[in-house]
Amino acid sequence: MDLFIYEVLEKASKAKKKENKIKVLKDNETWALKDILRGTYDAKVQWMLPAGEPPYTPNAPESAPSNLLRRNTDFRYFVRSKEAAAMKPYKRESIFIGLIEAVHPQDAKVVISMINKQKFSGITRNVIEEAFPGLLLD
Repeated sequence: MDLFIYEVLEKASKAKKKENKIKVLKDNETWALKDILRGTYDAKVQWMLPAGEPPYTPNAPESAPSNLLRRNTDFRYFVRSKEAAAMKPYKRESIFIGLIEAVHPQDAKVVISMINKQKFSGITRNVIEEAFPGLLLD
């Protein structure tokens, strides 16, 4: 069974040694995890969403209808690009609220941290670069 993204990040954060942090990330490699890490740590990734925490209703943990393994493709609407620039801000923000309300509430917090570029405790850029070489492009 796949772990939620927040569980992978917590497990990696709590690991004592750098090698163990890298192993946790590699063992749980998904595009969703890599998108979250790149979106948080890569300065070239710029978000077209207002900073801070948006008003939303967190989902109940036991009944989240979706997860980031399915919904990470929505990130393309939030990153500064031609596709996102063509979209009206209210539509982009509506899709974002829909995403964070559909996933586990802890994963929603991870996504909000990502768009605010808040790094994850215990996970350094160096750890990410060793786990996923070439992921960070800045």
